[in-house]
Amino acid sequence: MKRRLPLKSTAISGANPLRAMTGAFTASQERAPDKGPIVLYCDLAVDPTREQEMLHYFHKEFRPAAQKFNGYIDVKMLKFRKVVQGGPAPASSINYRFQLTYESEEKRQEWIASEVHQRVWSLVEDTVVNKSYLVLLTDSV
Repeated sequence: MKRRLPLKSTAISGANPLRAMTGAFTASQERAPDKGPIVLYCDLAVDPTREQEMLHYFHKEFRPAAQKFNGYIDVKMLKFRKVVQGGPAPASSINYRFQLTYESEEKRQEWIASEVHQRVWSLVEDTVVNKSYLVLLTDSV
């Protein structure tokens, strides 16, 4: 059976094999480079005595609320393990990185302006030792 033949022929012609085979995307559905998802990072110094409380609020309150909001793509709470390469390393008090992905910065702004965001983020933020944490806003390219 020659299943790979259609994939090879589209690859040789320069076409995207999945698009050619499924017709799933058209040029009009591709996102403009400057209109794609955003990813926000916050480096947090969570009080070590309150880590379980923060994780509870994140998983049981914040994430479910964020998932219901228009434009939401993903949210993660990441615990630092170690620096593998490069530097400078985050301050020793930084033990978590919060990561939020939204369809656009405009939709993220709607989310953060909402009353529900104010309520659920404050539950997480109250466990942070230093409220002047680093916040990075990036474009997914």
